[in-house]
This record gives sequence, C-alpha cells and structure tokens, in this order.
Amino acid sequence: MGKGKGFPEEEYMMSGHLACSGCGATIGMRYALKALGKDTVIVLPASCWSIIAGAFPYSSLKVPVYHVAFETAASSATGVKAGLEMIGDSTTTVLAWAGDGGTFDIGLQALSGAAERNEDFIYVCYDNEAYMNTGVQRSSATPFRTWTTTTPTHQTKEEAKKNIMEIMAAHQIPYAATASVAYPEDFFNKVRRAKGIVGFKFIHILSTCPPGWRLPTHLSVRAARLAVLSRIFPLYEIEYGERYTINLKPEFHSVREYLTLQGRFSHLADSEIEVIQQNVEKAWERLVKKAC
Repeated sequence: MGKGKGFPEEEYMMSGHLACSGCGATIGMRYALKALGKDTVIVLPASCWSIIAGAFPYSSLKVPVYHVAFETAASSATGVKAGLEMIGDSTTTVLAWAGDGGTFDIGLQALSGAAERNEDFIYVCYDNEAYMNTGVQRSSATPFRTWTTTTPTHQTKEEAKKNIMEIMAAHQIPYAATASVAYPEDFFNKVRRAKGIVGFKFIHILSTCPPGWRLPTHLSVRAARLAVLSRIFPLYEIEYGERYTINLKPEFHSVREYLTLQGRFSHLADSEIEVIQQNVEKAWERLVKKAC
C-alpha cells in the first residue's frame, strides 16, 4: 500500500497486536484506518478485536478505543457521536467495529435502532462467519453446511447464511457496501466514501480466519479473493436501500476451489458442493437484477 497507489503513508495500527497469523480482521482494520485517518474514535464490542488491540492500558491502535459490551456496538457508537457533537466536534469519525456475532446476532437490535434513526457513524462488520474468539461456534453468519464446534461434520448447519446486507437495505440507510481484504483499493475507496456521507453507513467485510476456517495462514488473502471471484461474496454498494451498484463482475468461477481450500468444508460431498454452487448462482442473479 504505497504512496504511488494513492494510499496514505501513515500507519494507525502498530506492531505488537495479538491477532493470529493471517487474520483478515487485522488487514481490514489497517485499511480502514488509512482511509479514515487520525481523527477517528473506535467502538469495539466483545469480539476477536477486543483481544487483538491489546490489554489495558496498552493498545496497538493510534486512535482512541472504547471497549463496550457485546450487544452494544451501535448504541455505544451513538452515544460517542452524541458526546462529540455536544463539545462541538463535527470532524471526528466514529467507527463501530464488530464481528458477525455482535452484528448478525447479539447486536442486531442496537444495529437496527441506530440504522432506523440514521445515526451519523460508520458501522463495520468484520465477518469471519462464526464466534471465533470463544471457540468457533456457529452464528447466523455461518454458511450452509459449514463445520463449527457447535455444528460438527455429522450435524452441520442446515440454514443459509443470514443476508445482513438486505436487512440493512430495508432500513433505507444512505450507504451500505461489501468489501474484501483481497481488494484493497476498493476497500479503501468505500471507507473513504462512507466517511464523507452524513448518516448511517454500514460496511460488510468477509474476514478470513485461518484457525476457524482451518486454512493455512499464507492462503488467507487468496481465500478472500476466491470468495469474490466465485461470487460467494460479491462486491457491491447500496444507496438508500434502492440503488445497487456491483463493483466487480467476475467471469464464472466454480465455488469448488474456494471451498476445498478450507478444512471447515472438507466433509462436503460433490452433491453438496453442487447445491452450494446453485445457491450462489441464484443469489448472483437476484443481485444483478437489482443492479439493473
């Protein structure tokens, strides 16, 4: 991420953080802070990032961080923004940074309330598709037929992954977008765009997790890229719940390579992979129609 590509030289995430090797959530935080700059306050609910940032009174981040309860990312960010406005600070960006458990499940009520009120902050969900910090338990972000410690191979998850982007679109917020650590310029531009919009902004990041996904650490970014290329995790934006823009339209790429890269899918039969392929194609067709 050099100066020649338009990324700021300044780093706001330092060495010494406590993330696992290959963690997509740390790559995402680095990109986000480069886009937002020093005038940023981060609200962190219970999640992997509660640990990654470092133990009090130390932090690997060069911006203020508030650690809050699991279900309160959006409500706490609302309060932080209100406090800044009370002292006349209209320039500092408030960033809620939560995992899929704290977004799709435990924090959905606060998220929905803040979105409905159109609170002026950015909410990022770094989605590693399970409760990774507490031992890889299933969340409603866990995909169909995925292994977790609470959905073992003989009893994998039967339900589809919750469509959090459509939930946010239903709130008609000014801006929602998906982003990937494998596409840094797209990621950076979306966070920078969100910073310039008044009102509630939601960014959904697929965050690779080598331990939870049973993925070799050096393949972390490759897995993130294959998710996009296979259309499992398309890159797109939604404005006010109505205007859809697809940022990348990859040629057909089978889901098989993405799935077989990860041990959490090693139990899948060919017939199950085919079902997943069909579901991905149907979801892509629906998205393309909305973007017309």
